[in-house]
Amino acid sequence: MSDEGAVSATLETGSDAPAASRTPVYFLSHGGPTFMYSDKDEDGGDLGAFKMLRKIGKEIVEKIRPKAVVVFSAHWQASRDQVEVNTAEITDLIYDFYGFPSFMYKENYPNVGSKTIAQRVLDQLQSSGIKAKGVSRGLDHGVFVPFKVMFPDFQELKVPIIQVSLFGTDNPNQHFALGKALAPLRDENILIVCSGMTVHNLREMGSYWGSVAPYAKQFDDTLARVLSSDVGTVREDAMANLIKTDEAHKSHPTKEHLLPIYIAAGAAYNEKGERLYTNQTSSLAWGEYRFGSLKSD
Repeated sequence: MSDEGAVSATLETGSDAPAASRTPVYFLSHGGPTFMYSDKDEDGGDLGAFKMLRKIGKEIVEKIRPKAVVVFSAHWQASRDQVEVNTAEITDLIYDFYGFPSFMYKENYPNVGSKTIAQRVLDQLQSSGIKAKGVSRGLDHGVFVPFKVMFPDFQELKVPIIQVSLFGTDNPNQHFALGKALAPLRDENILIVCSGMTVHNLREMGSYWGSVAPYAKQFDDTLARVLSSDVGTVREDAMANLIKTDEAHKSHPTKEHLLPIYIAAGAAYNEKGERLYTNQTSSLAWGEYRFGSLKSD
C-alpha cells in the first residue's frame, strides 16, 4: 500500500456522526476492471451502473455515515464449511484479472482494516454456529473496482473495510445464513456490502453482442421480483428454488457472482430489496440493489 494510503488510527471507531438506527444493505454488480472507467464508455463497462454507484457512494457518505464496512466479493471463496475474515489492517490490492491493459494493474485504492471490527465479525459468525477464521489478505477487484467508482477520493469514506469470504460452495442456504448471522452488525452502524453480478455469463457474451440473451432478461427480472415482493422464509425458499432453475444455470454457469445477493437478502431478512438500476446487455445484467431504508426515507 502506498504512503497516500496511510491512515490515522482514529479510523478504528469511525465517524461519530449520528446515523440511522439500522444501516441498509447493498448488492452491487461490479463488472471487470474496465468498469472503473465507464464514464468514458470503455468496452466492458456500463455507464448507467457507473452513475448509480457514484450515487450510492454519495448516499453512504452523506446519509449513512457508517463506522465500518463489511464487504463480500464474488472473487473470494474459502472452504466448503468455513469462511475467512481479513484481519489485516494494511494490505495491498489483488489484481485478479487477466489480459487487460497494463495501467489497470497500477490502480490504487488506499484502505485500512480493523482488527477490532474483524474480531467482532468473527465472534458474530462463531456465535451463530458458522466456522470462521482470520487471515491476512488484500482486497480483490470485486471490492476495489466498485469502491473506486463509489468513493473516488478515499477520504470520502475514511472508515475500515473488512472483507469476508464466501463459502467454497454453491449452497444458497449457507450464504443466506451467513448474511443472517451478520445482520446484528447493522445495529452497530456497520454497513454490509455484497458485490457480484445479477447475470454473469462471460462465455456467451460474443454470441449476443447488440442484443440481450433471453435468459438474462428473464432471470434478472425474476430475481428482482423475488427480492422485492416477499421477505423472511418465503423469500428464502423462493431464492433457494430460483438458483436451481434453467435460467439461473444459463445466467450463472458458475454461481460465485450470484451468491453475494443471497448474503445480502439474509442480512436484510425481513426487509424488501429495491432494484435501483439494471441494464441487461448481451449475457450480463447490472442489477444494483438496496435493502432496507435510509434514515431520510
